[in-house]
Amino acid sequence: MLKKRLFFWIYILLACSVLRGIFYFQHLASPLSLSSPEIVEIAPGTGFNRVLARLADQGAVTHPFDLKLFGRLSGKAQAIQAGEYELVPGMTHEDLLDKLVAGEVVMHQVIIVEGRTLMQALVALQEHPGVIAELSPGNRDQLQQLLSSEVYPEGMIFPDTYRFSSGTTDRALLLQGRDLMQQVLEEEWSARDVGLPYDTPYEALIMASIIEKETGRRDEREQIAGVFVRRLQRGMRLQTDPTVIYGMGERFQGNLTRTDLRTPNPYNTYLNKGLPPTPIALPGRDSIHASLHPDQGDTLYFVARGDGSHYFSTTLEEHEQAVQQYQLGSESEQ
Repeated sequence: MLKKRLFFWIYILLACSVLRGIFYFQHLASPLSLSSPEIVEIAPGTGFNRVLARLADQGAVTHPFDLKLFGRLSGKAQAIQAGEYELVPGMTHEDLLDKLVAGEVVMHQVIIVEGRTLMQALVALQEHPGVIAELSPGNRDQLQQLLSSEVYPEGMIFPDTYRFSSGTTDRALLLQGRDLMQQVLEEEWSARDVGLPYDTPYEALIMASIIEKETGRRDEREQIAGVFVRRLQRGMRLQTDPTVIYGMGERFQGNLTRTDLRTPNPYNTYLNKGLPPTPIALPGRDSIHASLHPDQGDTLYFVARGDGSHYFSTTLEEHEQAVQQYQLGSESEQ
């Protein structure tokens, strides 16, 4: 009789466990109570129970006990990762736990635009709400120390679209941009044309930054590179406005004058021969490629047409005529 009673109660316990398991797994597979996507942020050190309590209070999680029990039994409750997560309608309770364990956080993005300066890139990063700002805008020494550069590290961040999770620091993104620029520059340098007037990849980077500022047209970059390369090879000054403007810094108010062109500064390529001491902007891959694969023509001059394109000349006489037509002529019409 005792055995029969024992088996009876064991049977009852097993039946209850099975029934509980059926309801339990049904609840895991049930969708969260969401009518639209929601963002939940889990701070570092936040426990799984606390996360569930918050989601239950918000009404998103309707079966917190079952999810809590499953998390403990499976060991997943101790494996959730901090971050920003997006919960979407149709996601089940088990999907939620898997997402937290996998660390499938929301990814933000910020675009570092080609032709911007390093300081402008830093400001763009810090303006993003998902980025933690640790650097001081305007502190050139701080940037130089961070990027391990002997000189101010202008041009040494690769302009690109950067994806990151909320809470990433500006330091981390700049270091990522530096590493990417080094990778791109090494790849392009290894496939460079022969006979170029550069001794180092850094000199090619300087040239690329000038090309980047001179034109936004991809089909002109090799032509402009060819002009500058031939001028260097012949000992001619580059005579490019963007270098003078960069050297003027905040003194430039939007109008480059003849006085500016005659005023000495390390970046004034109307007065100084050779390349300026550093890049003047963040060049993209197209400009880097152009600096290492210049056009093989014989042009030595170019002037803006006013429509975004340039007129290229072989002789000074032809160039002066083009300046008269496209620059001085357009000024007289205004």
